[in-house]
Amino acid sequence: MKYPVAIKQQIGETKVTISVPDLPGCQEVAESIEIALVRINEAIASHLTILAEYGESIPTAQSIDKHIQQSHDRSIIWAIIDLDITPYLGRSHKINVTLPELLIKQIDDQVSKQPSYKTRSGFIAKACLSELADLVKS
Repeated sequence: MKYPVAIKQQIGETKVTISVPDLPGCQEVAESIEIALVRINEAIASHLTILAEYGESIPTAQSIDKHIQQSHDRSIIWAIIDLDITPYLGRSHKINVTLPELLIKQIDDQVSKQPSYKTRSGFIAKACLSELADLVKS
């Protein structure tokens, strides 16, 4: 999932604050943007781990455009953290899915070209997450 992050440096200060509006309380302070981005990745992973341990659902990320519209602070720099949330969704269960042969071939072609999917199941899971996120946004 692609989580927008808000990066802010206070005037006259050397520290940078980075936060994830879609994950309330998920925030880091660092000496530079680069360090803040590394730390916020770790903070997001920790945040999602805690949600998973308590059986809470993973919040859907809103678009940067929506956050910009909601924010009155024009000094914020926006970035995106792309994180695989699959490990935080719970145990995997095997299911039987019937798909047309051509669609399976197209999926397998994409999996072979994009190692981030790892497997056909990984591709289908990401497609489902994307579709569910779109439904929540509309």
